[in-house]
Amino acid sequence: MKIRGKAWIPTVILSIALIVSLIWGYNQYKLKNKYEISLSNQYQRLFYDVKKHVENVQIDLSKALLSNSRNQNVLMLSQIMSESNSAQDKLSQMPINHSDVGKTEKFLSQVADYSYYLIQTHLKGEELTSKQRETLFNLQGSSSNFNKELSEAQNKIAQSMENTTTAQLSKVEEANQSVLNTQLLNLEKEMGKSPELIYDGPFSEQNLGKKPVGLGTKKVTLKEAQKIATDFIGVKKVEEISTYENGKDISLVKIPSYTFNIVPENTSKDRAIYMGVSQKGGNVVWMSNPRAVSKVNISMKQAEQKAAAFLKEKGMENMEPNYSLKYDGVGIFNFAYKNDDVTIYSDLIKVNVALDNGEIVGYDANTYLMNHQERDIPEPKLTQAEAREKVKVDYDIDSVRLAIIPKGSREPLCYEFKGKYRGSDFIIYINAVTGDEEEILQIIKNENGTLTF
Repeated sequence: MKIRGKAWIPTVILSIALIVSLIWGYNQYKLKNKYEISLSNQYQRLFYDVKKHVENVQIDLSKALLSNSRNQNVLMLSQIMSESNSAQDKLSQMPINHSDVGKTEKFLSQVADYSYYLIQTHLKGEELTSKQRETLFNLQGSSSNFNKELSEAQNKIAQSMENTTTAQLSKVEEANQSVLNTQLLNLEKEMGKSPELIYDGPFSEQNLGKKPVGLGTKKVTLKEAQKIATDFIGVKKVEEISTYENGKDISLVKIPSYTFNIVPENTSKDRAIYMGVSQKGGNVVWMSNPRAVSKVNISMKQAEQKAAAFLKEKGMENMEPNYSLKYDGVGIFNFAYKNDDVTIYSDLIKVNVALDNGEIVGYDANTYLMNHQERDIPEPKLTQAEAREKVKVDYDIDSVRLAIIPKGSREPLCYEFKGKYRGSDFIIYINAVTGDEEEILQIIKNENGTLTF
């Protein structure tokens, strides 16, 4: 009887072992799914966005080549400029060695600015020349190559995830990072074949060689940069920090930086934050936390306040919010530096805020660090009333202020007239010294924010 009484013990032990095995297997399944979802959010989404923008660039370039209508071309070129800027913005958020994609970023900048240059020639009543059409044709071919490389990179990362086993999970991020860098390096080789553009614009060759003036002079070590990166996130919030290998062309980029992969406390390695700290001056140049935002819980106004508070906390004083955009659950805010009563658009910082919990998920100070310096701002030679006379008579003005705007190698001091013309919002910039009309921007407002063209 005693023997039969104990016969159930092996059965119970086997049952428990089976249950434990099932739980373990289920947890491994969930873990694998978590990695898949995370990598999809971090890489696939960014790839898809960049690719979609460049596809639109390619299509609109083809249309511009076929069109003989100046009005239609102005529309197409405006769209090309917007899509190129958006592609560059998404590319900057990828967790890559940015020294390895300098040619690509330069290409996107030039596409945007060349489009703007051609818009100005059309507005002056000029048609496209045969040389300009040839340049557009070359840009269209380069954008086609861009799309092919991005498609191949996206497919390879997706394929690598299909064959991932539990034992390989710890190497998933490393493997995908290798695929990512390899494919973008291939893209760089293609971009290197693109012809140089020669035209008068802020991204023309003579100005692309501009050196940053807002970094400071001290050279920082890797260890010092690592501490700066940790402090930026918050020492108590960082569980692990590692360094990305710098590209071989690191010395050629605008702002050579140390790049870091930061794992926040109480999160898995798939939720890494990426950051660049300048080798000169030890400034945080950019930060990206490419996590998905599933639900919007806060307003854009609340997000803007969080962005402003973040900048102040980081010691970035006198930063004024200007334009914003809501994209994929994230609020993107532009802040310009203000010197007394003059807004300086050359010194721009971009802050991205997640609209689910207000977390800062993106920071880009490239433009600020390239341009910020003590300036000898001239006194206006025109009064506000005299500048107003340079503006169309039936332009209804809402506000006026002084601003410095970037115009190639120049930074003219202007009166900024915001107002309406025939139901649409515009900004007109009149040079406060010469009285010249420097710029006209149209403001597009919708449920996603405010854009200027």
